[in-house]
Amino acid sequence: MTGQPFYILNSVDSTNNYAMEQVNTGLVTSGTAWFAMEQTAGKGQRGKQWSSPKGENIALTIALEPTMLPLSRQFMLSVAVALGASDFFSKYAGDETGIKWSNDIYWRDRKAGGILIENVLRGNTWQYAITGIGFNINQASFPSHLPNPVSLRQITGKTWDSATLAKELCQFLHLRFEQLYPAHYNDLLDAYKSRLVRMNKPGLYRKDGEIFEGTIKDVLPDGKLCLEKDGNILQLGFGEIEFIFPK
Repeated sequence: MTGQPFYILNSVDSTNNYAMEQVNTGLVTSGTAWFAMEQTAGKGQRGKQWSSPKGENIALTIALEPTMLPLSRQFMLSVAVALGASDFFSKYAGDETGIKWSNDIYWRDRKAGGILIENVLRGNTWQYAITGIGFNINQASFPSHLPNPVSLRQITGKTWDSATLAKELCQFLHLRFEQLYPAHYNDLLDAYKSRLVRMNKPGLYRKDGEIFEGTIKDVLPDGKLCLEKDGNILQLGFGEIEFIFPK
């Protein structure tokens, strides 16, 4: 069961780092979750740091044994995590919740949460997926260098118990993980695309220093983004494109 056992940590450098250390002991069962009141060096995508004041937000990592998926289907785990996280946040923030490719959680044009999956491989065997999820919950102000953050408190005007919400997040994730079987790949991918920010809508992007208008047309099973630019379809991998949002 996802989120069992559920550990609450007072302070760690990174829940993903801590989970990785625990997995390496060989004593961890799949579904184990660690929630931190404070991260001193939280990790985001592509080496970025996830900043969070103590006790205000969700900093959660779940250790998963992805035995239901072949290594060639890694992106489907990302899809399931993004859907589960979106299911959870939309319960409280409403239907303006969406997924920004590849797996950030957005409310309107603002970032509410992020996901970082770090895989443990042994040869061709996918042993563990260290699945980190961060959500802005009670934070009322953010560093000026962050372009477009938003918290659940800012959306709803209410304060929340972050640990309680993190346990509920695990339940939403579990429901999506149960769909990770071959018969459901297409259903999961269709659900993912139905929630994708800017799907079939024009928007601004930056690639190789150039800002241009493009339209998302599809996401392939391997995770590549199909973006139409000037009548041509670009197939883009992670980190190859930057979304430009209004300030």
